[in-house]
Amino acid sequence: MKLKSTLICAVAALGLWSCSTPKDVTYFQDLNEGTYTISNLTGTIKAVSGDKLSILVNSKDPALAALFNLPVQSSRIGMRSSSDESSSNGVSLYTVDSYGNINFPILGEVHVGGKTSQEIAAEIKQMLISRDLIKDPTVTVEFANVGINVLGEVGQPGRYNMERDRITILEGLAMAGDLTIQGERKNVSVLRENPDGTTSVYRIDLTSAESLYGSPAYYLQQNDVIYVEPNSYKKRQRQANGNTTLTASFWLSVASFLTTVAVLIFK
Repeated sequence: MKLKSTLICAVAALGLWSCSTPKDVTYFQDLNEGTYTISNLTGTIKAVSGDKLSILVNSKDPALAALFNLPVQSSRIGMRSSSDESSSNGVSLYTVDSYGNINFPILGEVHVGGKTSQEIAAEIKQMLISRDLIKDPTVTVEFANVGINVLGEVGQPGRYNMERDRITILEGLAMAGDLTIQGERKNVSVLRENPDGTTSVYRIDLTSAESLYGSPAYYLQQNDVIYVEPNSYKKRQRQANGNTTLTASFWLSVASFLTTVAVLIFK
């Protein structure tokens, strides 16, 4: 009789378990009201080899400024011609070479590698003024082709352009349609190529605000790869009956069978 009661309790417990809510799908489970410190405050992207830059020079003297703004039809080393799809607002794009340099009109070779768009603009402005080429230049620099790659268990995997010089991993995942319900939230990987040719790998637990805001990959860099691996349930789907033993119906059937056997034995 005691065994029968135990089995009945087990069946009831399994029923409650089948109605429970998984705790591994909610973001920021340790998030409380207050202020969190972001470890990487220098998240603004910097120019690297292969980047394409849109650089516009303006002045009170438009004719003078035009000398430093080549149209698409012009073709120079480090710039794209009109036949290339990489153009921005009718102005050629400067391609950063393997040494981190671009070839700028009149100024010649300008080193931009490892610098933000604001730093590049400030340097070109200073060079124009110091060489007495333009007295009142306004220089605007924008990254034209930078993006991130999002793979794995997200709504829409693919490559996405970075519309701003600084975006977070949350924004990157949002662009890809967020994680699917079968994405592993506790182990999101960010792969980042370094200027020295090495690759850094960062792991982020999206269920933990501390892990998220404390990660060096909270702010993304161009060409970062975000990979969301499938959770254990999704992985087991690749095997025949891989998740059968985890379902409530399976264990309810087992408990029901054992209860029936116990009733027949002790009746």
